[in-house]
Amino acid sequence: MIKLLKVSAIVLGSSLMMACATSGELEAGLDTVKQQASQASAAAAKAETSANDAAASATAATAEATRAANAAEETNAKLDRLLNKAMMK
Repeated sequence: MIKLLKVSAIVLGSSLMMACATSGELEAGLDTVKQQASQASAAAAKAETSANDAAASATAATAEATRAANAAEETNAKLDRLLNKAMMK
């Protein structure tokens, strides 16, 4: 019986110590969570901006590559005509 009382007292004492978080501690924890959420939101916005910039750069590069390919095709066509003309003489 005495052993049961000792164990009960230890369990009760430790549970009271665990449950005694002050409102200041809770508010500090909440402030920390809010700050981390704000930082995560800022990082996400920065990543979105970077992704948009990268997409715009990729679009510009694709347009330039298309223009260069068209120019190369035109040059090849001109060279083919010159070669055919020279072969006909």
